[in-house]
Amino acid sequence: MALDVEFLVTLLEERHFITSEESVELVREEVRLRQRLFRENRDEYVGRMANANSVHPIDVVLAYELFKQPGRELDENKLTQFIADKKKLTLKHLDPLKVNLEILTKHISRPFARKHLVIPLSETKDELECALIDPFDAELLFSLKRNTGMVIKPVVSPKSEIVRILTEYYGFRQSVKKAEKDLDPIRNLGNLEQLVQLKTERELEASDSHVIKAVEYLLHYAYDQRASDVHIEPKRDQSLIRFRIDGVLHDIQNMSGKVHAAVLSRLKLLGRMDIAERRKPQDGRIKTKLKDKEVELRCSILPVAFGEKLVIRIFDPDVVFKDLHYLGFREREMKAFDSMISEPNGLVLVTGPTGSGKTTTLYSALKQRATSDVNVTTIEDPVEMVYETFNQVTVSPLLGLSFAGALRTVLRQDPDIIMVGEIRDTETTTYSLQSALTGHLVFSTLHTNDAAGSISRLFDLGAEPFLLASVLLGSLAQRLVRRICPHCRADDILTHAQLQSLNIRTKTGRPLKVQKGTGCHYCRYTGLFGRTGLFELMEVDDTIRKFIMNRDDTFTIKQTLRNKGMETLKECGIRKMLASETTFEEVIRVCMG
Repeated sequence: MALDVEFLVTLLEERHFITSEESVELVREEVRLRQRLFRENRDEYVGRMANANSVHPIDVVLAYELFKQPGRELDENKLTQFIADKKKLTLKHLDPLKVNLEILTKHISRPFARKHLVIPLSETKDELECALIDPFDAELLFSLKRNTGMVIKPVVSPKSEIVRILTEYYGFRQSVKKAEKDLDPIRNLGNLEQLVQLKTERELEASDSHVIKAVEYLLHYAYDQRASDVHIEPKRDQSLIRFRIDGVLHDIQNMSGKVHAAVLSRLKLLGRMDIAERRKPQDGRIKTKLKDKEVELRCSILPVAFGEKLVIRIFDPDVVFKDLHYLGFREREMKAFDSMISEPNGLVLVTGPTGSGKTTTLYSALKQRATSDVNVTTIEDPVEMVYETFNQVTVSPLLGLSFAGALRTVLRQDPDIIMVGEIRDTETTTYSLQSALTGHLVFSTLHTNDAAGSISRLFDLGAEPFLLASVLLGSLAQRLVRRICPHCRADDILTHAQLQSLNIRTKTGRPLKVQKGTGCHYCRYTGLFGRTGLFELMEVDDTIRKFIMNRDDTFTIKQTLRNKGMETLKECGIRKMLASETTFEEVIRVCMG
């Protein structure tokens, strides 16, 4: 007996989820629901039996209006759990980053997998674990056993997770394999400003070049997995693809060296780079649409031992241009920072290492100030995210255009607000300070460990004390920590040793109650999902100006700031840990690692 609407309705009635009268009504509505779903999602069924019977029974049941009423909601996970419980099987959520690609494509064909919604997950000597949606389909289990010659161990997984993996993995692997045999020539694409229109996963089923399809599957997959960076790394005999998700790298795919070269050529072309050049580093940019949203991809190529390594940084405008209130500031910091960026002139610094979120903070601040009566100009190396409200300049040392040179020209362009990507030399320091002194609001970044350290760093770069004291409004140091997953958070206890490592003393001396993530399919069993900022904000007042004039050391300045109530990065991390936003391990990793 395979799954059908009547079986699912009976199952829901057994679980006291619906009444017998509602069961009869749902079965009566089946034909109407199938036809409606088929009309709304007709493209999904192209290549299959193109009629309403192609709609899966689970989709039919979930579309029933009763299950959208408050208190009666039924989602796919809950219905799948009922199916697994009925058969006394395990419900297993599929983590795309942990699916074994070789096993997936080794035992069954893509048409068979898509028809029956089944995915091989793992194997031993004589047993094959398979994720499927219909454990009651005896014919399917028999076919799997006959075709593989192995004992089948079924687990139940949600239909949407199976479909997504079938699309992404089989699509990418099939494209890569075909590309090894047949590498089609790649067409030119036009100028840098052209929007690169990627196809949807369904459109990729058509007849494009296999390399083109492989690249587009890869970009869709990276965006779906919330990756901030894609690494394509050549090895001796093959190429490794890795994604950075929430600041951590994950191994994703392997492909042959032959396909690596073709994939890089395709991405070079999209990014307006020189396809023939393989000995020099190159930078490029791709603007495209993913999930109906314009996204910018910044490409960087570096020749390494076994070929060219490509890193693609993905800039999602919803992430880069956030409202400042969503970055993680506490109320006091928010008011102080908002006051700084609202000044008509002066210098505001954001400090931290690469990947600490400086770009997001600066772009979000600029977006808040970029009204119709304000001229905002940025000088970057390179431009991180194109935003039409800003006038954005890319420095080019090869053409003799440095930060300082660009800044000299920008000052003749009647700017109100200037963002200098990084202050890194004496000339840029001098022009930035003079710009702030002559009536402009200047934003920039520095690589320092804390907010107070920005003062001594500017002294090292040739800043005059009297000039710096006149224009510096404040300095913001920041880091990023991963958040506790909201779907699997649970209570935890900090041990005495952990409390000591953070220099926390409780009144009773007892362990402290916090929270952590236990791990679930939403967070890939890491217990962490998304990131938030840790901030240390130095406000420059008359006391700090005196310290600057006297060239006092960083320790003295920091101690004074702390006495005035400045929260350090470590203290900010501890506060967010106690507020159940992040974990002890994240605070240690980011603030004390």
